[in-house]
Amino acid sequence: MSKLIIKNASELVTCKGKSPKHGKDMSDIGMIKDGCVVIEDEIIVDVGSTEEILKKYNEQDYEIIDAKDKAVLPGFIDSHTHFIFGGYRADEFSWRLRGDSYMSIMERGGGITSSVRSTRNTSLEEFINIGKKRLDKMMAMGVTTVEGKSGYGLDCETELRQLEAMKELNKTHAMDIVPTFLGPHSVLPEYKGKENEFLDMMINEVLPVVADKGLAEFADIFCEKNVFSIEQSRKFLSSARKLGLKLKIHADEIVQLGGTELAVELSMSSADHLLQASDEGIKQLSQSNVIATLLPATAFCLKEEYARGRFMIDSGCAVALATDFNPGSCFTNSIPLVIALAALHMKMSIEEIISALTINAAAAVGREDKVGSIEIGKKADIVILEYPSIHFLPYHVAVNIVETVIKNGKVIKGE
Repeated sequence: MSKLIIKNASELVTCKGKSPKHGKDMSDIGMIKDGCVVIEDEIIVDVGSTEEILKKYNEQDYEIIDAKDKAVLPGFIDSHTHFIFGGYRADEFSWRLRGDSYMSIMERGGGITSSVRSTRNTSLEEFINIGKKRLDKMMAMGVTTVEGKSGYGLDCETELRQLEAMKELNKTHAMDIVPTFLGPHSVLPEYKGKENEFLDMMINEVLPVVADKGLAEFADIFCEKNVFSIEQSRKFLSSARKLGLKLKIHADEIVQLGGTELAVELSMSSADHLLQASDEGIKQLSQSNVIATLLPATAFCLKEEYARGRFMIDSGCAVALATDFNPGSCFTNSIPLVIALAALHMKMSIEEIISALTINAAAAVGREDKVGSIEIGKKADIVILEYPSIHFLPYHVAVNIVETVIKNGKVIKGE
């Protein structure tokens, strides 16, 4: 049995309590000064002040990490990514910077069509190799659980291959991976005007295989003007639920379409993006346990207005933050950047940001009973900062200050 004690933490952030945390409760992160955590066989068995905890345990029986002058937090959870894909679109980023329109880029064969073409030409082995490298970089920034979406195949074979890569990585990599089937991510030119035909293919041909093989825990759809309507999204997601999948939605990113309200109607786990979510949609979110997953790095990269994170929290919503790491609109898996943007542009406090990246993000991926807080009985997924306070996280703008990463009670990064 592996046994570990982390002691003398200047600040021990537990994020204990009800999950998810709504509104003002997001500021309550269960801080313990001079904190201590006891871990046995991958599980947290005791939490409290160093003085009270060490009275109960013989330190000689444990590996010891002295966290003096360091802050200790739950492992971060990146609850919205597209980290398995083929190819790159760096040239498009430069085109966008000089003012080229999305449509002109599409006419040159760019946009999601480019990613689909590259992803279809990427083998399972290549997905696994590049996925491992990306997961390593995420873990170095303190991420211990990540959600990953398919959605760059838009056909049966490639969608399944993306999910199979995540399944294999979940077995071989220290990171916990939560797989999401996002078959209806876009409509390729050959399906323009035949969106219902495409959706029926996803529902009748791909979804049953995904469910039968256990390749995904969630289903997701891009509910947006000129992509998939409210009615189409309801049809797809209802079909997915019948097959045992939990639900997410890309909602109200570009146009106020009503995807936020649909998320509440179907009691989804999360509604993501929400840049254009209506006041009524936000009100409904606040009265539900649907997580509002906000993606500030995408707004940053696209030079869009940010989602109304401050208003959502003040309205009583449960807010999570994630990177939206993808090959087109947001090629970053940087948690430090997300923290900086949430603090500087979304007016969130560091306490709210931590709740959004831990306990609320855990709820967004259906893992709140296992991870997201430092509590007795939960998995020992923990990060230790180089500095004595959580306030160094936004202060070090977009800089990684995670010194040690502990996953399932084992030190993955650090001494």
